[in-house]
Amino acid sequence: MSEYTKLQLSLDGAIARVWLDQPDARNAFDDVVIAELTRAFTEAGAAPQVKAIVLGANGPAFCAGANLNWMRRMADYTRDENIADAGKLAEMLRTIAECPKPTIARVQGDVYAGGMGLVAACDMAVSVDTAWYCLSEVKIGLVPATISPYVLRAMGTRASQRYFLTAERFTAAEAHRIGFVHEVVAADALDAKVDELLKALTGASPAAVRACKKLIADVAGREIDDALIAQTVEGIADIRASDEGREGVQAFLQKRKPSWLEASKS
Repeated sequence: MSEYTKLQLSLDGAIARVWLDQPDARNAFDDVVIAELTRAFTEAGAAPQVKAIVLGANGPAFCAGANLNWMRRMADYTRDENIADAGKLAEMLRTIAECPKPTIARVQGDVYAGGMGLVAACDMAVSVDTAWYCLSEVKIGLVPATISPYVLRAMGTRASQRYFLTAERFTAAEAHRIGFVHEVVAADALDAKVDELLKALTGASPAAVRACKKLIADVAGREIDDALIAQTVEGIADIRASDEGREGVQAFLQKRKPSWLEASKS
C-alpha cells in the first residue's frame, strides 16, 4: 500500500476505510490531501478483495473545506494555475464518485464548503445528529463550482437554490430532509448504522453492485426513449448471462447461499 501523510487507508478484508486525519485543521484539504484522496480511492477501488469503502474523519469536524494556508497560496495564482488546481479537485471528486466499489460517508462532525463535495460524491451518507452543514462559498465571494455536480445530484436543484445562494448553516435533520444524507443517528449509533449498510453491501453480488453504480450514472436524468430502453434491456440480458448473475439466480432457486458469500467466509 502507498504511504499517506494526511490521511489513513486501511484494508480490512472486504472493507476499506479512508480516514481524513488532520483533526487540528478540521480536516480541511489542500493539494496534498486532494492527491492522497485520489490515490486512496483509486487503490481501494482496484483492490480485488474490497467490496465497500468508508470515508471517515478523525476529530470534531468531518471537513471544513479548503485549508487556509492553501487558500493563501491560491490568492496569488494566475488563471491558468487556478484551472490546474481546480482540475485536481474535480478529478478527486470524480474518482470518488466513479469508484467501482460502493462508498459510504461516515459523517461524525461539521461539513463545510468543499467538504460537502466529499459527502455528495459518496454513494451514501450517514450523519451524526449534531453535525452542521454549510455551502459557505458566497460569503467570501466564491461559488461551489467544482463540487456542484455532486451536491446538486445529492440534494436537488430546489434546495441548492437556497443553500448555494444564502450560505446558511443547516442541521443534519435538514440535510436528511432534503436528501443530502440518508441516515441521521446519535453519535453512539454512528458505527452501528454504517455497519448495517456495510453488511448489506458485502452480502450483495460484487459484479451486480458495480453494474448498479454504472446503471444509475447511465440512466439518471436521461429521457426515457427507445435508446435508453434498449440500453436497459441489454443491461439485464448481460447480467443474467454473466457468471455471478447465473450463480445468484441458481442459488436463490436452490435456497442456498451464492458463491460470493461462501467465498468470503473462507
